[in-house]
Amino acid sequence: MRKGLVHILAVISMFFWGISYIWSKIVFEVYSPLTTIFLRLLVSTAFLFLFVYLTGKVEHIQKEDRWMMLLSAFFNPFLYFIGENYGLSLVSASLSAIIVATIPVFVPFAAYYFFKEKIQPVNITGLIISFAGLFLIVFSGNFELSANPKGLAFLFLAVTSAIFYSITLKSLTNKYKPLTIITWQNLIGAIFLLPFFLYFDGKSFFKIVPHTATIVNLILLGIFASSVAFVLFAYIVKHLGVIKSSLYTNIIPVFTAIFSFYFLDEHFSLRKIIGILIVIAGVILSEIRKIRFIYKSKKLSHEN
Repeated sequence: MRKGLVHILAVISMFFWGISYIWSKIVFEVYSPLTTIFLRLLVSTAFLFLFVYLTGKVEHIQKEDRWMMLLSAFFNPFLYFIGENYGLSLVSASLSAIIVATIPVFVPFAAYYFFKEKIQPVNITGLIISFAGLFLIVFSGNFELSANPKGLAFLFLAVTSAIFYSITLKSLTNKYKPLTIITWQNLIGAIFLLPFFLYFDGKSFFKIVPHTATIVNLILLGIFASSVAFVLFAYIVKHLGVIKSSLYTNIIPVFTAIFSFYFLDEHFSLRKIIGILIVIAGVILSEIRKIRFIYKSKKLSHEN
């Protein structure tokens, strides 16, 4: 695969993840976040299993790895989507995206706790800068919260879930293809959500007559945000590596902010714009060591 095409695919996958916040907001006008998550995972699971079957890429999970797969799916998509969707239903799409974008900042601290990987000063600096940017966004000039505190709590639940997910995912990626992991995790996530969906939204769901826009956006979420974007990202990781690929996630909040302005008429004050830029700068700074690692690795390979 040509290198230029890989970078184009990376931007496309970030585009789908960025606009997924807008698609979700549109679906929330008719369905609850819980129903949205459940239907999104059903669409994604059906699409992915059909894709796996037609391409002959069926890969069974070995017995000794099933508990790890269940634990991994519990963190993502189950807990992650609950945090992200309920948070998104209570705060703006751009703020949701920018909070979720801080995940790479926290991962090194989790790696230190679980794997004793060394924390660099740049990681701590990136964390401080990111929180400074978030402070500008979520607090007004009078130091009052300008965002729903419950929504913020849900979004940080999503961040925490994603961090633990990255820990559990580490052992699975050594044995299975990303497509296999995503397919099974989405199925397990839908099963986890089923009893909650039936208990809380089961009766009301059958009384709702969805608009065409609602159905279209649900299909877009299931196919493009929860399926195609992940499949594309798997190819990107294969050709660029995990480190380079993760750098592209920094542009997701940019896409979301643009789409929020045009499709949701979201207002962006100068304070909010500065805050978003500061958060993104903090995330990028926390990954500078990774960029240096790539540069040094290439330099050594050329010298050898």
